[in-house]
Amino acid sequence: MSAAPPPPLDGEGRTVSQVIRSLAPSIYIPTLLQFIGVAALMPVITLLALELGFATAQAASLTVVFGLAAFLGPIPAGRLIGRIGARAALVATGLLLVIASMAGYAVLTPALADDVEAGAGARTMLIGVLVMMAACSQVWMLGRQSFLGSALPPSMRARGMTMFGGMIRVGQVIGPLAGAVVLAAGSLTGVFVLNAAMTLAATVMVAVFLPAGEVRAAPVRSHHREHVGRSPARIRLTRAVLARMLIVGLGIMPVMIARVNNPVIIPLLGAGLGLDAFWISIVFGISAVVDIALVVPAGVLMDRYGRAAVAVPCATIMGLGYLALALATGGAAGHGFTPALLALLLPAMVIALGNGLGSGIVMTLGIDVSPVHGRTRYLSWWNTLVGAGRLVAPLLVAGIVVVAPVGAASATIGVLCLGGAAHLGRVLPRTTPRGSRQAPRPDRRARTDRYELTGTSPSGPSTRTARSPLTRPERAPAGPPRPSDRVPRPG
Repeated sequence: MSAAPPPPLDGEGRTVSQVIRSLAPSIYIPTLLQFIGVAALMPVITLLALELGFATAQAASLTVVFGLAAFLGPIPAGRLIGRIGARAALVATGLLLVIASMAGYAVLTPALADDVEAGAGARTMLIGVLVMMAACSQVWMLGRQSFLGSALPPSMRARGMTMFGGMIRVGQVIGPLAGAVVLAAGSLTGVFVLNAAMTLAATVMVAVFLPAGEVRAAPVRSHHREHVGRSPARIRLTRAVLARMLIVGLGIMPVMIARVNNPVIIPLLGAGLGLDAFWISIVFGISAVVDIALVVPAGVLMDRYGRAAVAVPCATIMGLGYLALALATGGAAGHGFTPALLALLLPAMVIALGNGLGSGIVMTLGIDVSPVHGRTRYLSWWNTLVGAGRLVAPLLVAGIVVVAPVGAASATIGVLCLGGAAHLGRVLPRTTPRGSRQAPRPDRRARTDRYELTGTSPSGPSTRTARSPLTRPERAPAGPPRPSDRVPRPG
């Protein structure tokens, strides 16, 4: 009997579990704490807006602030991180989040009292708190993603990123339960205090444990900066990275649309079947368990067999789940409670299975398609592209339900996911790292592309790159070039 293979090691001889544990106090636990607070607050926003006098349509549209921030915020967030460093940016925006939450509690609590009429000032405060939260959350997401991209060795990248996504998912499950405890005490605005406490704890952990991985760049003279920004090497690099991002983003966009619309379509279809809020919540709870259970297997599969081994099944299963949801809910209408519940629950579990299998896939791909040098800047572009999907997703459903039933929106998302799966199956093996169980194939063109991205040549740093002010040369690897740094050439 052959001995079991030794656990994979990083460049310092550490196993995956050791790497994860070393990042727990600086990244994973703060992420869990932050999302507990956010998930406790978000369900209350609409109810709070109605209590403050917003019209129903206005209250429902408040969460669009987060979609706009996801689209417009990553590039300014990347500039802030590049200027002052990841740790300083996270601590500063974390403190702003704490101040905003406590200010919201201090202003909105008396506005909701029986003897005080809520005015325009209270409504403006709520909008201001949401804008502050949305802007700061982009810094937190990008800063941690960029840090993990540098801290995780390529052989462990997917597992580290899926653990990051798993902490987000666990926080989204615990947060509403913690918020329910606060609401049971009779305080609608008490969730602001809970959010402030969780954010403060996360910020303190980041300030104490996160190393200063990024330092402020030295000032550059204006004419020299202009020359660097317009150099042929930088232009080629920018075009290559953008081309790769668009190619991969086109396939992953349907997955983002499916994720964003999941909490919209399932309640609408459940209400159409006559199910009340309790049973719809039960469906979400069971689906969340299925989702979280696949966090660890997803990372292992990506690292061992490549990104396509997870991204393609994720998009395929979610697409089939949305198609089944449309067919099942359409056929179960008017047939009683049990068929209606099963028609909603079983497809929702299939969607959760696909979503859980894709835990961390979007963030992992963002690191894969970003070159080593200036990664924060390129990640901000990727997050902007992903944010466009988050912004378009609810508009797509809204446009469909105007002229067709909700089931048609579900079927449309299912078809988009299947198309995305086919596209990802074709492009990911050529644009992202192969897994440790897959033998690399010689690809001369890929080697050339890698050297353009990292500034290395087979024998070491190239003369042209070593003299270039754009990047600092990297030491050439001992083995074959990493496929993660390849860029597909047009045509």
